Amino acid sequence: MKRIHLFEFEDQAWFPDWIRVLMTRYIMTFHKLLGTADLIFPLVKKGLQHADATVILDLCSGSGGPMVDVTRSLKKSTEHEDLKLILSDLYPNQPAAEQFNNLKNRDIEYITTPLDASNVSKDLKALRTMVSSLHHMKPSVARQILKNAKESNQPILIFEISDNAPPIFLWWLAIPFAFITTLFVTPMVRPITWQQLVFTYLIPILPSFIAWDGAVSNARTYTLEDMDILIEGL
Repeated sequence: MKRIHLFEFEDQAWFPDWIRVLMTRYIMTFHKLLGTADLIFPLVKKGLQHADATVILDLCSGSGGPMVDVTRSLKKSTEHEDLKLILSDLYPNQPAAEQFNNLKNRDIEYITTPLDASNVSKDLKALRTMVSSLHHMKPSVARQILKNAKESNQPILIFEISDNAPPIFLWWLAIPFAFITTLFVTPMVRPITWQQLVFTYLIPILPSFIAWDGAVSNARTYTLEDMDILIEGL
């Protein structure tokens, strides 16, 4: 594999959860600017044709991500008006979970306990989605995620915005670019908090973490050829 499993702060169990929450809020805002939901909408709609239930299980959801907007768009059609979205994460974003679970409309649920994407119960029938998250997994874990979906006979959609096709030295150019971009995108983050502002502009640890993890994401991304290796024998 060309993929290299370098260190990402966000993956570490010791990493402060409040910083992880701020980072995932930023990432969710960045997805909105990129129009990720519009890009994956037709793929999710196609995937639902192979699901056993009108449920989407989003794995590694962070603060919610693009699947929230995708689900709301799908529910506008009579074909998917009964659709339900279940958000999950190994490190659940508790503020986001509280926000979604307190909505009057119960079409979106956030599981508040850790859910391991490689060990999802076979009883949970749903189209599984992973948005910009498979690259966080080592090959053995990524294969187990695919194996678990296959053995559960449930479809899975994996989407990445990072790319390791360019030469390796170009990956590192993403660090200064992402650092500067953070300064412009942060005011659009919702909900915006004093921590998001202080640790972006006064003590810029968030831009540093986001820039590093963003560049490393390119190095970690599985190519289509890598995916062929992961599913070999399944």
